[in-house]
Amino acid sequence: MCNSYRLRVEAAAIFEEFANLGIELQCSEGVPNIEPRDDIKITDPAPIVRMVEGERNAGDLVQRRWSWPGPQGRPLYNFRSEGREFSTGRCLIVADGFYEFTDPAEKAKKRKDKWLFTMAGEPWFCIAGIWRRHADVGEAFTMLTMEPGPDIVPFHDRQVAVLDRADWRNWLDPSVPARAVLKPLVAGSLAVAQVG
Repeated sequence: MCNSYRLRVEAAAIFEEFANLGIELQCSEGVPNIEPRDDIKITDPAPIVRMVEGERNAGDLVQRRWSWPGPQGRPLYNFRSEGREFSTGRCLIVADGFYEFTDPAEKAKKRKDKWLFTMAGEPWFCIAGIWRRHADVGEAFTMLTMEPGPDIVPFHDRQVAVLDRADWRNWLDPSVPARAVLKPLVAGSLAVAQVG
C-alpha cells in the first residue's frame, strides 16, 4: 500500500482552490510552512485539512504526523475504509501524487518498480484520511484505503481513497455517509508514470 507520496503545491494554491469550492480555510496554528517535497514518508509531518467544528463551509489547515503507532507498535499509515462510517476525525490529505511499487519487470533487478500516480488534468488532489490524538505522538493522520479503481488494478489490489473535488466538502462533513463519498474514480482519472 501507499507508503510515500508527493506534494509540490504552495499554500496559496491550496487556499485558492478551497475558496473556489466555497470552503474557507483557517489556520488555527498559523499558516503552515509547506515546502515542496517529492517523497513524504511515514512519520513525516504533512498538511491536512479538517473541518472546523460545526462549520460546513470552513476547514482548518494544519501540519500533522503521518501515522500513529498501531497495536504492535508498527506505524498505522493506511486504514481500511470498508464497512466504517468515520463519524469523527475526518480529514483531507493534500497531495499531488502518490507512489505504488510492483515486483520488477526485469527478474535480475533487485529493487521494485516505483510508479507515480497523479490526477489527470489537475495539479493536485486530496486523499480521504482520518486523524486522531495518540498518547505517544500527539495528533496524527492516516490514509484510508479501498478496493482499487480501474487505473490502479494493474498495479495493486488496494488503493488510497483519492477523492473527486466535488466530494471534498462532503468528506469533511461527518453527517454525510462515508460510502457516499469513498468510491473509485472513473477510468482515466489517474495518470501513471514509472519513476526512480
